[in-house]
Amino acid sequence: MSSILILNANIVNENKVFQSDVLIRNERIEKIGTGLQAEKADKIIDAKGKYLLPGAIDDQVHFREPGLTHKANIFTESRAAVAGGVTSFMEMPNTIPPTFTQELLGDKYQIAAKNSLANYSFYIGASNDNLDEILKTDATKVCGLKIFMGSSTGNLLVDDPKVLEQIFSNVPFLIASHCEDEPTIRKNTEEFRNKYGEDLPMEYHPLIRSEEACYKSSSFAVGLAKKHGTRFHVLHISTAKETLLFDDKTPLEKKKITSEACIHHLWFNDADYKRLGTKIKWNPAIKTPLDQKAIMIALLSDYIDVVATDHAPHTTEEKNNTYFKAPSGGPLIQHSVVAMLEFYHRGEISLENIVRKMCHSPAILFRVRERGFIREGYYADLVLVDLNSPWEVNKSNILSKCGWSPFEGETFKSKITHTIVSGHLAYENGVLNENRPGKRLLFNPDLG
Repeated sequence: MSSILILNANIVNENKVFQSDVLIRNERIEKIGTGLQAEKADKIIDAKGKYLLPGAIDDQVHFREPGLTHKANIFTESRAAVAGGVTSFMEMPNTIPPTFTQELLGDKYQIAAKNSLANYSFYIGASNDNLDEILKTDATKVCGLKIFMGSSTGNLLVDDPKVLEQIFSNVPFLIASHCEDEPTIRKNTEEFRNKYGEDLPMEYHPLIRSEEACYKSSSFAVGLAKKHGTRFHVLHISTAKETLLFDDKTPLEKKKITSEACIHHLWFNDADYKRLGTKIKWNPAIKTPLDQKAIMIALLSDYIDVVATDHAPHTTEEKNNTYFKAPSGGPLIQHSVVAMLEFYHRGEISLENIVRKMCHSPAILFRVRERGFIREGYYADLVLVDLNSPWEVNKSNILSKCGWSPFEGETFKSKITHTIVSGHLAYENGVLNENRPGKRLLFNPDLG
């Protein structure tokens, strides 16, 4: 199927909502305009009453391949992404082995070229001794460098100030970081373990992974980036205090220091631990309603630039454990777009802003080539949404390999009906078409 004609769509793009048709041919958007009914196409989709969005670009996922494929893999999680309206993802290096070398990075790209239904990119990881490998990275073909400045172990944890100075002063492309202060977390962990033992209630997770731990690390990292003029992106902001680090009204195209909000920090707060327990155990932790509200305010005021998931599946067996044994993370990518649309239904955010934060801004921030917008000549990464088609999340419709979701039992008002990935109709009314893989994302690192 080399051509698709979408008729009568309500297009949400570049801060406008307007009705139009879209003709897709050979992977790209050929025409946008009214009255395209006469155009010949292999497939015609009547989108009357539906909304056409650019495909979401998720800048932070963990698809667990290689080494942890009992939880997830690139094939299964890219299917979940596409069913959820996410057409492109950027995947993290904390696999087994960690992605510390160009060879290991290349291995991931080979797997994705065969098995990913969505478009893809992979971060190279920072260790305490791989700067030479990092500097070999082709920034036109790789989304960035990921540093774990907390919430990790072994060589994945990079918290030596001398190593960090070397990285921030030498890496010429984007650095993304998980920021939590490990000594603060260790101190808090010891105190709570001594008091409660292994049966620590989940509600204490945000006190162990505290506001202090987050802010201390984030503020230190932002200071390093300012000192060295580094392009720096802080992942999964979880506290109100951290949002104040990004009070910068510079247009996103020119910003050097940026930040991300994740779905779980917008949707849940610490009152939900009693109901959901380890299912919502993430690092950084879900915190108070005040933090939750502040993150949404920061998103709307452009202190926070993008929305992502930190999609990080674990098996049910792994999650059904006591506090200290249960791993952090959970599956979100299939439900991120509909969750944000739920905020639209509540009157908390506009459709235009959802598209800006999930599609346009990731493309601008990461300098993704020819994606993230509905524009003639751009790749056809498109999502059709029915805003009034309620459905309930349950085990029968969860596509992530782990088979569960913190959203189980939730009824969403909006439904993804079609997802087009690089011109390929990959998802239509609940059915995936896996005949063609997604494409490798390319970047313009020298802009700005």
